[in-house]
Amino acid sequence: MKRILIVDDSFYMRTMLKNMLTDAGYEIVGEAPNGQTALELAKETNPDLITLDVILPDNTGLDVLKGIKADQPDMKIVIVSAVGQEVIVNEALEYGALSYIVKPFSEEKVLEVVKKALGE
Repeated sequence: MKRILIVDDSFYMRTMLKNMLTDAGYEIVGEAPNGQTALELAKETNPDLITLDVILPDNTGLDVLKGIKADQPDMKIVIVSAVGQEVIVNEALEYGALSYIVKPFSEEKVLEVVKKALGE
């Protein structure tokens, strides 16, 4: 079973993603409401994939992305954010995100991107 860490400042979004991914057979190893927790949980849980929001209360998702990639260069990260500006999307992909999902999203889109990112 593939293990996923969800990073989003919105409890509602974390719950929605958790339900979607759990129903699809993934194990949620942690939820982080901010960048600091995300960095700690990424190290502690060593998930197969991280879903990461760009807007976090203490940090930007891009900084968190860079931080995780510096520690764990092979970590698979998918950005899930309401911020859809091309410049941000391109930056995220440059920093090593595998994919970028813009909110609002469909369950099909999330599962398709997650499966692809995990090579399933």
